[in-house]
Amino acid sequence: MTALFASRRRAPIQSLAFVVLLLAAVAATPARAIDTITVSLDQATITKMPENVSTLVIGNPLIADVTVQPGGLLVVTGKGYGTTNLIALDRSGAVISERYIQVLGPQNQVVYVWRGPNRESYSCAPDCEPRVTLGDASGYFGETLGQTGNRTARAQGAGAATTAPAR
Repeated sequence: MTALFASRRRAPIQSLAFVVLLLAAVAATPARAIDTITVSLDQATITKMPENVSTLVIGNPLIADVTVQPGGLLVVTGKGYGTTNLIALDRSGAVISERYIQVLGPQNQVVYVWRGPNRESYSCAPDCEPRVTLGDASGYFGETLGQTGNRTARAQGAGAATTAPAR
């Protein structure tokens, strides 16, 4: 009977020793740190990439978009809230760089107006004007986006009309 209790006491001690050794092995393994690019929604930031980048992969293009410029400059634009990743590959397909892209909400003077469950966003610098922000009520969002698109189209049309060659 004593032998039975002795073997039961060894089992927890052996398990504990195994866990300690496993934790020590994990702690000794160097962790790969991944840098984070932080950008605000509807804003852009510039970062540098290695010159030998051949392909860029965005985990979720609804969150961020990237454009490569000469000299390894990378323009990152926040398109939706959240975090995604960016993987840079060379011509052979080897990973050169991996970074996270975190898109945050507007950092400027934004005022949110709640009408029951519906949200409207306004940029207030210094006067409050409607702005299109993800999460706004669909009616407000669509109306504001329509007005913005109409204004942009008219501005582009007016610019084209003034630059048309004279006959």
